Order: sequence, then C-alpha cells, then structure tokens
Amino acid sequence: MEKLDTPILVITDHTGNADDGFVLTAPSKQLLTLAGQLTNGRIDAIALNPKPELDQLAKYGVSRVFTPDLTQMSPRVAAVVADAAYEAAKQDSYAAILNVSNYRGREVAAGLAVRLGSGAVVDVTACRVLDGQIEAKKSVLAGSWTTVFKVTRGTPVIALRPSSVDAEEVDSPTDPQVIALDVDYSTPARGVEVVESVEQAGSGRVSLTEAPIVVCGGRGVDGDFSVVEQMADQLGGAVGATRVAADEGWIDRSAQIGQTGVTVAPNLYVGVGVSGAVHHACGIQASRHIVAVCDDPDAPIFEIADFGVVGDLNEVIPQALEALAEKGL
Repeated sequence: MEKLDTPILVITDHTGNADDGFVLTAPSKQLLTLAGQLTNGRIDAIALNPKPELDQLAKYGVSRVFTPDLTQMSPRVAAVVADAAYEAAKQDSYAAILNVSNYRGREVAAGLAVRLGSGAVVDVTACRVLDGQIEAKKSVLAGSWTTVFKVTRGTPVIALRPSSVDAEEVDSPTDPQVIALDVDYSTPARGVEVVESVEQAGSGRVSLTEAPIVVCGGRGVDGDFSVVEQMADQLGGAVGATRVAADEGWIDRSAQIGQTGVTVAPNLYVGVGVSGAVHHACGIQASRHIVAVCDDPDAPIFEIADFGVVGDLNEVIPQALEALAEKGL
C-alpha cells in the first residue's frame, strides 16, 4: 500500500474536564489510525484542552501534541478551532489536516481551507494514497453514488465520517512531545462567548452518529422498542428510529435517522420493522452492511439490504438474540 513520507496533522477531541480528566474520543482514534495508513512520516495532533490523554495519543502514534491557549475561548466554537489549527499548520509542511465530520468539524474544515488557500472535503468515508496524492471517497445523492476525488491545490483538509475507519493502535507507542501553541484568535472566534454548556444526558450507549453498529426501529415495532434496545445492547451498538417512530413519541427525536434526522454510516445497520421509505433510506445508504427484518416482502428496504429476513420481528429478533448469545456475542 502506497504511503506518503510527509507528516499529517490531526484535530482531536476529548471528553471530560480538567477535574475528572480528559478522554480521547473514539472518532479521534479513528482519525489517527487513518493518518497512520496514509503516511510513514510523523503524526501531529491538536488537543483542544490543557491536559490531553497522552498515553492514548501515544498508542496511536502521535509524535507531537499542540495545545492552544484556550483561556476565555471555547473549543465548541468552530472559528476558535479553525484558528488553532491554522496556527498549528504553520509549524510544518503537512500532507493533510484531518478532523471529524460532525457539525463543528465541517465548519472548521471550510474555514481552515479558506485560510490555507486549499480545499476541504467533508463526510469522507475512505482515503488512500495514489501517485503521491491523497485520494478521498464519499457517498452522494442519498448514498446511490460513490465519488472519488482529490484536492488539487494546497494542504487538503479532510473531515472523516465517524466509524468509517476501525481504530487500531500502533505496534510501538510513541512518547508525545507537548507543545504550547500561542494563537492569535480572529474576530469571529472572539465574537462568540459560550455562557453555559450542558452535556446531554446519555443512555449509556455509544452515540448514534459515532456508533459502528446501529439497530433501528420503525413502524413495525408498534411502539415497543424493547427488542430493538436488546439487540443494540447485545451488539454494543446504538438505537435509531424512523420518522414515524419519533412522530408517534415512541422514542426521543434525537434518535431519528433520515432526511429530517441524522445520517449514519456504521459498519452494520439493522432495520427492525423498517420499511425503508426514501426519506429514511437516504440516511442509511452509506452503511457498509445493511440487514433488514420486515414482514412485508415488498418493502423498499430489501432493495438496498445486503441480507433480509421476511418475518415477524417478534419471532425473528428473539431467535437472533439467542443465536448471538450462543456465539458469545
């Protein structure tokens, strides 16, 4: 596999706080893994907190960690992150800058590319090196097409969809050097003050947009998400829902997947009682593998599913859970 020899810069995220400690996120580990797949050169990281989780960064091959001064600044503001990344980008000649393709990450990519005079690509699902250049891939038009492209000028800014890459630790951990970064923040960055930020209470499961496995319930569950939740917990995945399920109040609106909800691209999507109407299908078609359980043999979801079961979900799912338990999963 062809690789570059030039360094790559990665914008990482941590959860937690200064009192309890900061923890490197799963999407950040995936970014660092991708960086290692693209270059034999150094991997540098930006940590948006004063005390990054160095032992984890070391396990993913990071050599240098830039920690920008965030006094009175919030890393939740895209302009703040873009300014910090721009300052870090001046520390070397990087082959690419990687970040997570989420709401903030896409805005960061755009702003950073403008300042660098280069190009930004978002919602990327895969990258490789071809003829000395990084080639990116993403799905478009509701997942019906896959596009492959390159940034032809300047340093590419690449925003990777969570779960597009499996995180893998390096064989020999590094000893990261921490470098304080003095940033001249722009007017847009200073023009926003985060007065209060409250983390949404979680269910204990992995985030829907970051989950490698998503189990989704539709109209067919008839208000009972227990089998969906059991399968998600058995597989270590997240729980999603169709618009109908959210409209009926069977589950919180934040779980809605589709045109008016979130878009997911897990390794495995399992639709339980989901018909696969176009406004839902457009949110799941970037999934690597799609499994469908539905009692309607003419349901549209079977047209895009890799594996489909026509049957009563209340019979099929318990059997599937039993089989998974027998396999130790």
